[in-house]
Amino acid sequence: MAMGAGSKKWVVSLFSVLLFVLFVGAMARVHKDETPKLSEELEKEQLQSSPNSTMAAKLGGIDEEGLNEHAVDDPEEVARMVEMATRNSTERRQLGFFSCGTGNPIDDCWRCDANWHKNRKRLADCGIGFGRNAIGGRDGRFYVVTDSGDDDPVNPKPGTLRHAVIQDRPLWIVFKRDMVITLKQELIMNSFKTIDARGVNVHIANGACITIQFVTNIIIHGLHIHDCKPTGNAMVRSSPTHYGWRTMADGDAISIFGSSHIWVDHNSLSNCADGLVDAVMGSTAITISNNYFTHHNEVMLLGHSDSYVRDKQMQVTIAYNHFGEGLIQRMPRCRHGYFHVVNNDYTHWEMYAIGGSASPTINSQGNRYLAPTNPFAKEVYPLNNSAYVR
Repeated sequence: MAMGAGSKKWVVSLFSVLLFVLFVGAMARVHKDETPKLSEELEKEQLQSSPNSTMAAKLGGIDEEGLNEHAVDDPEEVARMVEMATRNSTERRQLGFFSCGTGNPIDDCWRCDANWHKNRKRLADCGIGFGRNAIGGRDGRFYVVTDSGDDDPVNPKPGTLRHAVIQDRPLWIVFKRDMVITLKQELIMNSFKTIDARGVNVHIANGACITIQFVTNIIIHGLHIHDCKPTGNAMVRSSPTHYGWRTMADGDAISIFGSSHIWVDHNSLSNCADGLVDAVMGSTAITISNNYFTHHNEVMLLGHSDSYVRDKQMQVTIAYNHFGEGLIQRMPRCRHGYFHVVNNDYTHWEMYAIGGSASPTINSQGNRYLAPTNPFAKEVYPLNNSAYVR
């Protein structure tokens, strides 16, 4: 039977309506699938644009498990691994072969190679402790810093340290020559970066210093970081596609914030406005090793506050550091987590060396202490019965 003109129009209209409904449904489903990802990216950008000092309030909605997913289940096993590596290195030194004689497992790993400068990325395999899996920029290309300037923190020049650390890809960053870098604003690092200053004399001094915030896999090696100043109230770039407003930074030498797989090794740090190394807000999987700390009050803070329970899974190894002259306290100051303080040399302090609150576990092994004459500065006791020391 032939279909009339009116019926044909009705069928075409109905078909068009069905197509429109299907299109709207598909778009709604795509939007629903992408919304969580977009929300996460927006939240991360908002947090990266926020000041460290006010971040606690903004972190209220972030899941505790997500922040601490890199913590190990058995921290004692990691401590035993450090002890075994140290024992093996010492035994090899005593035997007179298979070691260049340092007795330090980190140094034995790369310094025994006379051609280490031709195999710089070998360093990424030499970590110990909780930060041992930090690979930095091992899987990326080399980036040579040729320019010590920091004229524009929003649009950094190629060849500068700031331009290197904000890139989205893994990079192993080295320096063409000795230099002093005075940063105008915080050096906000992106993930999978190594700053390797071996073979040159590089100072980050007299300005802003290093911020490691909501990133992973960072190695910082061989820098002289000192005289860091509070900076902020400025726009600062944190990646090739993002920059944001930063309020005042505290003036830490190295600020580790909500980050994981971090290794800070063989640096000298002194005389900064706030801390020398601070790790807070859910940071974990950290090793701080072979550093030289001098002339500072509050040296190292590990844990944001007694009430910030997300730091319960903070795990940090502090090994082979020299806490030298002119130090007063916090070597380190620990909260909530597990802290392996091993084979460090304490030669000077005025108030106290190691402190803890909010029920941390402090595993202190093989450290050497040259205590001050003040009897109140050399006692060993739990503070308000709130720390477990072994």
